[in-house]
Amino acid sequence: MRFDVITIFPEVLREYFNSSILGRARKGGLVEVNLHNLRDFAEDKHKKVDDKPFGGGPGMVLKIEPIVNTIGSILSSKLKIQSSKLRKTKIIIFSPGGKQFNKKLARDWAKKYDNIIMICGRYEGIDARIKKIIPALGVSVEEVSIGPYILTGGELPAAVVADSVSRQIPGVLGKEESLEEERYVSGYPLYTKPDIFEFKGKKYSIPKILKSGDHKKIEEWRKKRAKFF
Repeated sequence: MRFDVITIFPEVLREYFNSSILGRARKGGLVEVNLHNLRDFAEDKHKKVDDKPFGGGPGMVLKIEPIVNTIGSILSSKLKIQSSKLRKTKIIIFSPGGKQFNKKLARDWAKKYDNIIMICGRYEGIDARIKKIIPALGVSVEEVSIGPYILTGGELPAAVVADSVSRQIPGVLGKEESLEEERYVSGYPLYTKPDIFEFKGKKYSIPKILKSGDHKKIEEWRKKRAKFF
């Protein structure tokens, strides 16, 4: 799986993608992540990527030219994909009003696509014409939100999507049993050593069932306390 992230703050994401499970997946060749600085594709000498919105109003809007230029660069010089393979590429625009991202989307995208390009909005958003231009390139596009709230930019959503989708790729987690999404339950309480923890004169113990050795009863206990999502 290849992720291309279009952003004006690539440094925000660089360390995250180099760390932990995603970092190991990149080193192992299971996941590829490329950060594209939108300013590198601006057409004026000042590398300006935003401007005031038509019709007035507060804030600034990301300009369409550098976004189109960046996408064009990714599709041509970076991916070098033929038109027949564009079906394996998906472009995501992060927006508070977009489709709610969930584990089903993560699983579906991991199976259906080889390349996911994510556009990180900033300020008041991006020029809406991009949603009409992308399909003209023969690429699937979708507006996506990671939750019912507003963020200052799309960098955090890009990290969330890349992380969640990558977990669905065989080998990324190392052991298949580590993939919580494949278990019938998830979200149950977890405990580790010590079995008794004392704090301010009070002892906090783990549930006795977890030390019983009766795996069937432990599974039943976990299932009753699990959160399904």
